[in-house]
Amino acid sequence: MSKPVVLIAEELSPATVDALGPDFEIRHCDGADRADLLSAIADVDAVLIRSATRIDAEAIAASRKLKVVARAGVGLDNVDVSAATKAGVMVVNAPTSNIVTAAELACGLLISTARNIPQANAALKNGEWKRSKYTGVELAEKTLGVVGLGRIGVLVAQRMAAFGMDIVAYDPYVQPARAAQMGVKLLTLDELLATADFITVHLPKTPETLGLIGDEALHKVKPTVRIVNAARGGIVDEAALLSALKEGRVAGAGLDVYTTEPCTDSPLFEFDTVVGTPHLGASTGEAQEKAGVSVAKSVRLALAGELVPDAVNVQGGVIAEDVRPGLPLAERLGRIFTALAGEVAQRLDVEVRGEITQHDVKVLELSALKGVFEDVVAETVSYVNAPLFAQERGVEVRLTTSSESPDHRNLITVRGTLTSGEVVSVSGTLAGPKHQQKIVGIGQHTLDLAVADHMAFLRYTDRPGVVGTLGRILGESGINIAGMQVARAEEGGEALIALTVDGTIPSAVLSEVAAEVGATSARGVNLAD
Repeated sequence: MSKPVVLIAEELSPATVDALGPDFEIRHCDGADRADLLSAIADVDAVLIRSATRIDAEAIAASRKLKVVARAGVGLDNVDVSAATKAGVMVVNAPTSNIVTAAELACGLLISTARNIPQANAALKNGEWKRSKYTGVELAEKTLGVVGLGRIGVLVAQRMAAFGMDIVAYDPYVQPARAAQMGVKLLTLDELLATADFITVHLPKTPETLGLIGDEALHKVKPTVRIVNAARGGIVDEAALLSALKEGRVAGAGLDVYTTEPCTDSPLFEFDTVVGTPHLGASTGEAQEKAGVSVAKSVRLALAGELVPDAVNVQGGVIAEDVRPGLPLAERLGRIFTALAGEVAQRLDVEVRGEITQHDVKVLELSALKGVFEDVVAETVSYVNAPLFAQERGVEVRLTTSSESPDHRNLITVRGTLTSGEVVSVSGTLAGPKHQQKIVGIGQHTLDLAVADHMAFLRYTDRPGVVGTLGRILGESGINIAGMQVARAEEGGEALIALTVDGTIPSAVLSEVAAEVGATSARGVNLAD
């Protein structure tokens, strides 16, 4: 029997090939050369890439037997995960390979902005001895504000605490007790902005976090603050940062990521107080080796038909065909739950009902958890690390099943109890032969609304005129309503509007709607990414 073929499309560490072992035929190609890639991928079982190779629908279609795409790194911008999933191709990455490396770089940028190390080095090498010009500030007894207390944020907090810094953090998805265990005080974002001497950002890039540290935020900080962004370009608004530096409202910045990359001519680089690096967050030999070895192990598992811990789009091992269509629905319900809740629940129940429960549906719990944390953490969330994120945040997770489902053939519900005791839930089902995803319940309200990329949910006291006000404000803002349902428990009681729209509703517009209709909550959901 011939050996499975593994194509290595970019230069990887020798340890990667060693980790694959002798059970595979190893081939090589230049993944950046499109013609070479499309020719080489035709008859391989797996392909290993880094960032220069683009595995899109064309590349996937060019392969007759591809089973695994393995990205030796964290990001998956160069992999069409949707096309791979439709083709039944597993996508794996190395989500924890660079967390230490990324944290260390953030610390390095922070120290560099405090002590002007790169600037002083450049001046000295240029024959200039300018001690007074590069006088810095101590870190000891200063306050570090960590925006995003995920794995990398935690590592940065731990390391900078050793410098004698007081650590505060903003992360609505972390329980105060969990933060207290780490010696970190949780604050609101406004409180952090006003308090911190240094701010470091460690968030995923989502429609909600894009531009989070923008003009409004940068009018709330100390003029002596120094800001570090080694997470994702665009979370710190570069134009707003430029204005703040020009006006003396920010003392300095350390940047490793940019809105558009590669970035070599930003006006920010004209400031001597700005330290910039060319997206070096994962650029260490150790991180690259960890990434290569990690995905090599995943390829071995996948081609052996075993559970793959770092599978991004499907769980390793056997999933019943009747269960498989429910995976994307459960994940989207998890994302909708997080948007509705606005925080991570203390307890999370994933309830599965109907005929589907004759199969093993544990993967649906994992898929829902994956969705719950998709927009919460900066790291890539997979079927196996999602429970770890829940454990780290003290979330109790429970799967319940029942063959009885009076109203739907199958029903998936994600229900969570928040710190206030409030219970938030969202239920969904698959309709028809094409498995159309539908939301059929939000809390006590019954719905029948197709899941869409852009949605919004408003709770308010039932009364006339609300729908008209909503339509007017969205119309004036150029936002088209694609679908809408109104549900209420009783006349004059709590009512719910659920709507789908053609694009993202800006938070300012959603706030305006909430204010005018007196909504008790108004949540936007963006599932496009």
